[in-house]
Amino acid sequence: MNELGKRGKMHIVDCGEQYAEQIRAIFNEAIANSTALYDYSPRSSETMRQWFAAKKAGDYPVIGVVTEGGELAGFGSYGTFRAWPAYKYTVEHSLYVASGFRGQGTGRRLMQEIILRAGRQGYHLLIGGIDSENTASKELHRKFGFTHAGTIREAGFKFGRWLDLEFHQLILPTPAEPRDG
Repeated sequence: MNELGKRGKMHIVDCGEQYAEQIRAIFNEAIANSTALYDYSPRSSETMRQWFAAKKAGDYPVIGVVTEGGELAGFGSYGTFRAWPAYKYTVEHSLYVASGFRGQGTGRRLMQEIILRAGRQGYHLLIGGIDSENTASKELHRKFGFTHAGTIREAGFKFGRWLDLEFHQLILPTPAEPRDG
């Protein structure tokens, strides 16, 4: 699970609340400087407590790539796609890479782990919502076999312009025996 990056070996960890401030910093950088999140306000410590509680309640992992020195290079997770019972095998994932670690394989490691864990938990479909101008994220998803499933035009408004939201999907060979109800 180790990989040599520009800052030494990096490894996958399960991120508990001890990583909350580092995750919050990555979220807030993305909110302030990109359209990776269609959000305007920085996340607070309380918001992060609620976020971790929701992940725990749903049995959704929070996965990190961490340097030997304990610096969080990026994180990913997944959660409910839609709250109706028939969507129980579908999850929407997200991953974020700290600005100083982009282009070093962090996103690739996170995506591998997200796919692996979703399959282990018996999910069938991974959905990624990606801003239409985020070519790096779209290319990462393409490399893992995701296909474009549709675009919602002008779904968001940020930085004084309308944003188009693309959905990309990956069908997993799980669960072995899906059931209604």
